[in-house]
Amino acid sequence: MSPPQPRVVPVSRTRDRSSSVSAGSTLRDGFAVLGVAIRREPWIFTVSTLGSLLFGALTVADAWVLGWSTDHVVLPAFETGEVGWGGLVAVLALFLGVAILRAVGIVARRLGAGVMQYRMQAHYRRDVTRQYLRLPMSWHQKHPTGQLLSNANADVEAAWAPIAPLPMAVGTVAMMVIAVLQMLLTDLVMALVGLLVFPAVILANLVFQRLQSPLMTRAQALRAEVSEVAHESFDGAQVVKTLGREQEETERFARKAHQLRDTNIKAGHVRAFFDPALEALPNLGVLAVLAVGVQRVLHGQADPGDVVTIGYLLTIVAFPIRSLGWLLGEFPRSVVGFRRVSAVLAATGEMQYGAAAPERGRPGALLEVDDLAYRYDDGPPLLEGVTFDAEPGRTVAVVGATASGKSTLTSLLVRLVDPRDGAVRLDGTDLRALAPGALAAHVALVPQQAFLFDDTVRGNVALGADVPDEDVWAALRTAQADGFVAALPDGLDTRLGERGTSLSGGQRQRLSLARALVRRPRLLIMDDATSAVDPEVEARILAALRGTPGQEGSTVLVVAYRKATIALADQVVYLRDGRVADQGTHAELLDRSPGYAHLVNAYEVEHPDEQAEVSR
Repeated sequence: MSPPQPRVVPVSRTRDRSSSVSAGSTLRDGFAVLGVAIRREPWIFTVSTLGSLLFGALTVADAWVLGWSTDHVVLPAFETGEVGWGGLVAVLALFLGVAILRAVGIVARRLGAGVMQYRMQAHYRRDVTRQYLRLPMSWHQKHPTGQLLSNANADVEAAWAPIAPLPMAVGTVAMMVIAVLQMLLTDLVMALVGLLVFPAVILANLVFQRLQSPLMTRAQALRAEVSEVAHESFDGAQVVKTLGREQEETERFARKAHQLRDTNIKAGHVRAFFDPALEALPNLGVLAVLAVGVQRVLHGQADPGDVVTIGYLLTIVAFPIRSLGWLLGEFPRSVVGFRRVSAVLAATGEMQYGAAAPERGRPGALLEVDDLAYRYDDGPPLLEGVTFDAEPGRTVAVVGATASGKSTLTSLLVRLVDPRDGAVRLDGTDLRALAPGALAAHVALVPQQAFLFDDTVRGNVALGADVPDEDVWAALRTAQADGFVAALPDGLDTRLGERGTSLSGGQRQRLSLARALVRRPRLLIMDDATSAVDPEVEARILAALRGTPGQEGSTVLVVAYRKATIALADQVVYLRDGRVADQGTHAELLDRSPGYAHLVNAYEVEHPDEQAEVSR
């Protein structure tokens, strides 16, 4: 379960109105984000804060030890000309004890802050990843892959960056309170002079937040855009190289990278002015205290030890001021990152599931498509009124021209998306009524583009499942891939390289088919999944999928173009402009549907060598 979310501005608004983000809203939302972390990891935060409090208290104790040493050891030594060993031992013991306890506090503070930060990043990376898995393909199609990678990586890191200085800031606030009280008790006048730096520090932080917030908003958006361009370039490397567009892609990436660089430089300029100012203000306060303190000592209104104590305490107060500055300085980037992550976690459109689960009563499944309709958002209809059945164990070929809705149909049949109207039923059960994971246990899709991982043959076929080698080889034989796999240097243990670059297109398609077959699906859907395989091998694959004589095999739905492939199907569904124009056997459609005959014969005319090979 995701943690409670603070009130944050949606990411769309931060993009559109980044220049209107106020310092007040950034501070408020920044503390709200930290509240989420504290509620989720209260014990780690408590341990790290206690360590920081111990560090702060012992740092203030240093001032007391310094003042006590000045009045009881240093000044008497000047007066008598002798240093007592007892006093030296006492001073050393006090400083050593304070230093050891302060080191314990530092370890607890830093360790707790680091663990808390990395745990929150891990929590939210898992939450974002689970949300990606829950959201339908229609949502993913609207969000570039590079942006999704940025949400799960750079934005999550930015959201929880303030956790690192958080315990220190909390502890040093306590240290500052103790130090201020001790200053007031030591000498009221010098304390008030030194504390004049606080209004100046607050004003500097407000100005910094106002200038930095819009720059951080723009920088986080540009990080996502740079990631998008890089991902597209890497994914389309073959297109870029073959068309000679390397220079154009380099320039496209460079433009975004330079925009990100320039924005970060502007943010760096703002921070470059802020950090020295934050460092200088407390030092100016110390100088003012020394000037006033000297006059008070000369007039007998204060002791030298009081001046030393207050001057040192003011330098101690400078450290909390700097630590708060570090914390507040992370707020603009943190708030922007959290808004972007929250937009993902708040996205709607998750698929609804039921509790039904089809039974494995027979090898083949009954597929019923009833008045199916689909369109993307407000676009034109891609499918309208599609109705047909696929009987158990039979092979159905879906044929149609380009953009007739074939690939959209396959996405609906495996429920990558849900229809706008109509229904898809498996063994009489609407796919939307099935329990999560139930459909994948009975149906497998072999997509048009075969994707292989940088893994072994076994890893690509099994995909992490505990599958015996004999089952892997059986799937490879059915997919007509056992021959070339056996010839590989290490057989099933041969690594295939990124996207299977060491294999041909047909070999990749056959391994992709074996990946589906090893799960023994009752319904196998192939979206032109054998286009890179020669017709003879394709015919053997389809024959193996039909099962042996007298034994029913899987139900197969294949998107096909070749007449040889279509002729092997028991039934043909002819799609035209997103509708079922006709259905029947291949021979029947050739006789009564001129559009169908023209379509399948056109492929034969364009690929005479393949058809001649089939006829031989």
